[in-house]
Amino acid sequence: MAERSDIAPETLQVTLDPEGVEVEYLDGRSVFYHGVPEKREGEVLCPPGREVHVLVTSPEGREGVMVYVNDRSTHDDILESTGVGRVLVERGDTAALFPGVEAENRGYRIEVSADPDAARGRVFVFAEDQTGEAAYELVADGSTDGADSEADAAATGGSE
Repeated sequence: MAERSDIAPETLQVTLDPEGVEVEYLDGRSVFYHGVPEKREGEVLCPPGREVHVLVTSPEGREGVMVYVNDRSTHDDILESTGVGRVLVERGDTAALFPGVEAENRGYRIEVSADPDAARGRVFVFAEDQTGEAAYELVADGSTDGADSEADAAATGGSE
């Protein structure tokens, strides 16, 4: 396998809606992450073996930057043409993905932690493989108290 390197992300267009999150790449293609992201306070420990994608959007969720954490299969040229970044984190190490957002390599699992206030936007984590995907939104402590389905729909751009 070819050596891979960190790649800086570019700003991408984002659409938040009640069915999920869509990210439009610079090359015109897009990816759709299905379902309303589960709110988590502060951090999420992704299941082993999953591809981990971290998206930080503007506060209104119309644009953002995305990085793949420890992706070793996508060629550098492909990431550069799409605007997606990559960060490689060695086992036991922690890396800053964006201001207020970090990833820690815990062996077979990646933990993503965030302070949404410091990130100055919304922080989403997508963990997927061939058998399924999970979506999370990292929120400030206390932000998940009393969340209902209407609030969840509004969180992804649905009716407010």
